[in-house]
Amino acid sequence: MKSSNTSYLRLPFEFPIQGGIPYWEPSVTHDLSQGSWSKTNIEEHIDLAQWQSYLSDLPKDPYVDTRWKRMSWLFLDDSNKLHVLHECPMAQGGQYNDAATMADKLRYYPPLQQEFLQRKDVQEFVKNWASLWNIGPQEPILMQINGIRGQQALDPLQGQGIHQDGSQFLSILVLNRNNVVGGNNALYKDKAGEHTIAEVTLEPGEILHVRDNEVFHNVSQIHPINNDTPFERFIIIINSRFNDKFQNKILKEYYPQAILNNH
Repeated sequence: MKSSNTSYLRLPFEFPIQGGIPYWEPSVTHDLSQGSWSKTNIEEHIDLAQWQSYLSDLPKDPYVDTRWKRMSWLFLDDSNKLHVLHECPMAQGGQYNDAATMADKLRYYPPLQQEFLQRKDVQEFVKNWASLWNIGPQEPILMQINGIRGQQALDPLQGQGIHQDGSQFLSILVLNRNNVVGGNNALYKDKAGEHTIAEVTLEPGEILHVRDNEVFHNVSQIHPINNDTPFERFIIIINSRFNDKFQNKILKEYYPQAILNNH
């Protein structure tokens, strides 16, 4: 049920440039201007070990077995202050999600921890990500931490297959990758996967930027290196400027001031 609470959680925002180092390497903007994707490492900008500490209490995903997940809707105001939108479900139409457990459903998840969102390096990450894609004030940004744990081979996407997320801009940051074989990202020109653009294996601290409305993506099956030890792979997914009409409809209901992509 939609919350009647229309207030927003306002967080202090600071945007230091660490040692004068640009957040994104020139190759990132060059790759994105020439193509539809880019890969880079941001370990110098984040405390990866501290970010990994927030994985221990992730709740299980009530819609997808063997997955754990939190998510929050964020936006920047005209003063570049970071806000968190209270309770708004995730909604992916069947056009963008083939999995029966997820498509055409309202999915509610616990929010990202406030302590995590108040971290300076998390806030810096969000603002620099928004700047990379020219995301403006009041445009909703979806930020998720999710991943899988197990001891037997698993499909990280749980049946979603080759897909788009229903947005224009998408990035995937790997937080950890323990006892894992597989879990490789692949980009395609088509949903059938007949025309491969790139295959990428992301290590912790590496991020893949994708123009989600221009390419399709997938993740290969994950196997444990050691069958006697549980494996896990957790990621941050952040995306914005949604093409999915179902998601935009829900966002408008929960956040009437939202600037949405109507094309």
